Amino acid sequence: MFPIGDERTPRKVVPFFTYLLFGVNLLVFFLQLSGGLPFIERWSLVPERFLANPIQDLPTLITAMFLHGGWIHLGGNMIYLLVFGDNVEDRFGNFKFILFYLFAGALANVAQMVFSPGSDIPILGASGAIAGILGAYLVMFPKKRIKVLMIIFVIQLPALIVIGLWFILQLFSGIATITEAGQTGGIAYMAHVGGFVVGFLVTLIFK
Repeated sequence: MFPIGDERTPRKVVPFFTYLLFGVNLLVFFLQLSGGLPFIERWSLVPERFLANPIQDLPTLITAMFLHGGWIHLGGNMIYLLVFGDNVEDRFGNFKFILFYLFAGALANVAQMVFSPGSDIPILGASGAIAGILGAYLVMFPKKRIKVLMIIFVIQLPALIVIGLWFILQLFSGIATITEAGQTGGIAYMAHVGGFVVGFLVTLIFK
């Protein structure tokens, strides 16, 4: 079940930062391809390294959210950003939206790090920040119809169902991937959970 669009509503503002984030993520990905592993290691968030020297590694809380593990990782995140980001930016306003995005993404990375403090696996991707957007979207547009691709069919479902099921999947997947040693690998599910909770609560409080 993959979101590909939502109901069109009149906009109050042009979603400038949604489009800018899309472009910056593409640009950074091409820089990442040319820079290779050293580029990824320098700008991604590595929990073990960060906790050893948090002042020096503080920028990676932000830079990590602009790196991606491959074309599929990048493409999936950018589709979610375009489907849901413009609506949230329209409701928040441009500058509040970009601050919200960076805040949710940074705390999402912290959430992942809390559950894997000794990990030397790089945390990277916009997923945590976009999870924050999903949390905000759920608060503001729970009944809005989302177009989703299910195998070969396109159907419309309320955002409450689409995003709600997504969150449940992330939560249980995150719990399942945490080992007794507190290490996680592969997909940073707890970053998704953390970003979503931040986005949901911030939007609910200031709605």
